Amino acid sequence: MGDPCGIGPEIVVKACADPRLDVPVLVFGDPAVLARAAQRLGLPVRIDALEPPALASGAADPAPPADGGVAGAAVRVVRCATLPSDLPLGRVDARAGEAAYRSIVAGARAALDGRIGALVTAPIHKEALRAAGVGHPGHTELLADIAGVRDVRMMLVNDELRTILVTVHEPLADAIRSIDTARVAATIEIADAALRRFGVPAPRIAVAGLNPHAGEGGTIGREEIDVIAPAIAQATRRGIDASGPWAGDTVFMRARGFREFDVVVAMYHDQGLIPIKYLGLDRGVNVTVGLPFVRTSVDHGTAFDIAGTGRADPSSLLAALRLAAQLRHG
Repeated sequence: MGDPCGIGPEIVVKACADPRLDVPVLVFGDPAVLARAAQRLGLPVRIDALEPPALASGAADPAPPADGGVAGAAVRVVRCATLPSDLPLGRVDARAGEAAYRSIVAGARAALDGRIGALVTAPIHKEALRAAGVGHPGHTELLADIAGVRDVRMMLVNDELRTILVTVHEPLADAIRSIDTARVAATIEIADAALRRFGVPAPRIAVAGLNPHAGEGGTIGREEIDVIAPAIAQATRRGIDASGPWAGDTVFMRARGFREFDVVVAMYHDQGLIPIKYLGLDRGVNVTVGLPFVRTSVDHGTAFDIAGTGRADPSSLLAALRLAAQLRHG
């Protein structure tokens, strides 16, 4: 359900009542929070609370799509937390961070056990997680820890562009220092393997530079020469169609507008996310590649400024649900 003080509960119940939803859904969170969100919105859905033992026994099968939001359509919710009814919306709250954390852990473990086909996450707030004592800065790192894997990457996808990140939730100064040949090469290999699983038989991978104009031959920085180019060379020797380093201010245009590439490897968080988000928050989907299960997420945050107003758009969550189903069966 995401952070219960944000728009997560609202977009979850909106998506479950949306006639465009054609994916069976099981929600992990607080049933009462979701019931209150549905009541505020006047949505004709019924929240069916399930206790965790029901999941373990196999009795918590995902509910079918809500048939266009007909009266009495059920949303099945595995209880992962019990929050007070006066929990304030639109604010950082440690109780909300703890509830979001517990919901993620329960969903991830269900995915690892094969009890659900894929995991789709609503937005969380990093400050709330920290207030709850959770040391992970975001979903990607937390899910990798739960799954016991190291080489995971964040890939952002919409119908025009894909990008995958070498570094994710790190201060920019730290991210730049952490970019080395091995990390870039691993990202290229993960991107190639992920796209092949997604049905792209021969992925064309563009690698963005770190510095302006991709370093201008070493006159604006040497990372492209000393770090990034050797990683590309390693990938091409393994038969991967990787090229670059390309200037970060034009490579996304070449991938999107001219269709020269199937994915762009971005060096740091904002380099990759700004182009995707500029195309529309309602269209982007976050995919964690490298996990032993399918995980997708919305491409936006908790939007505390509009929490509880009824204005949140569930389109990105619907796109994430559809993509998760496609990847699960693809």
